[in-house]
Amino acid sequence: MPTDFDWNSAGRGTAFVSDLNAVIDDLPERQQDRLKAELDHLASLTNDAVMVSAEQVCPIMGIDLEGFEGVQDVLLMLALDHPQVFERVAVQASLNRRTGGKNWSAFQFDDDGKAWALDDEAACAAFVADAIAILNLPAHRKREADWYRAVRVHPITGEETEIVQATIYVEDRAASELTFGASEGLERQVFQRVLEVGIACNPAERIVEICAAGGKKVRDEYAQAFSKHFAPGSDPPVEAPRREVLLNTLRSHPAFQVEPADGVERAEVSSLDFFSTGGGFARFEKSGGGETIYQFLDRRFGQVSPLKSGGWQIVSATLRVVMAAQDGKRRRTLTVTLRSPNTTTIPNKTEADRQLVLNLLERWNLIAPPAPEIDVIEDD
Repeated sequence: MPTDFDWNSAGRGTAFVSDLNAVIDDLPERQQDRLKAELDHLASLTNDAVMVSAEQVCPIMGIDLEGFEGVQDVLLMLALDHPQVFERVAVQASLNRRTGGKNWSAFQFDDDGKAWALDDEAACAAFVADAIAILNLPAHRKREADWYRAVRVHPITGEETEIVQATIYVEDRAASELTFGASEGLERQVFQRVLEVGIACNPAERIVEICAAGGKKVRDEYAQAFSKHFAPGSDPPVEAPRREVLLNTLRSHPAFQVEPADGVERAEVSSLDFFSTGGGFARFEKSGGGETIYQFLDRRFGQVSPLKSGGWQIVSATLRVVMAAQDGKRRRTLTVTLRSPNTTTIPNKTEADRQLVLNLLERWNLIAPPAPEIDVIEDD
């Protein structure tokens, strides 16, 4: 821009735009095309989802977003001053859109207290090598992995959780298109497409999310590779649904209807976590003695119980499902934790147990029905 350009133009509308266009029109035509292509790309990203992604990625990179006037201002700053972070924000927005979709899976590890080796460079390199091998692409294809950290903010409590992200880029099959070449005539230009695999690791909740095309079998292989390199001492993870949890159902003592075929002896709420609109947390756990958690809260707090008084929301609950002894097997207990807005831990045991728990949660109106699977169409 010329040094004498009037950024405080009196109109800030048509006059300002005309002045800006006049500067662009003075550029060489090819440069105009490149500039407008970049601006079109920026415009395609100007939405609330991208702003959320910027708020997840930028603070942990030491980039302060205070004082910027909206998503356009933030994107332009990142494109000019932090191009790598700009690309991370765009990828993060793409992964967020895919969460819960057709090409996405979440895997739950058992909470065994064993730390993941996410800071081990050798483990990272070995995992990336295995992930690329899963793609079964020729060895000459270029590849690159970008590891970074992001922050997720709970929509109700405002609690921040640090997530370790990885985006693996690999050259995909080449494509071709018609273009005007150096001779000004039509030519067919070959270009190499890029394939992306996204990994999001949540050590606090022991969940790994994988976004990759290829179906469930392929994402299972990525999860096995993650377990092998980052959590070798833990049991393999199980795929966990990402379904909206309906915790308001637990504001009164649920009936927990079961059928004889379920083999369930009883079910109970063993803990409830509350968040106050004033910013406070409260947790109550059932400690036995024949009294339910609902009876305790009613006896101890009456009408000011967080279940009855205003200003308290249930943000997490743990259920215990006691299975009756049968077929020579002893009685056993399945434990499941529900966390708002959409985290459901399921027993790290057999597929039959996991399916039983999901069916029970649906019957008890504690999780929403699964969303219909749709393909996500990416912006050009």
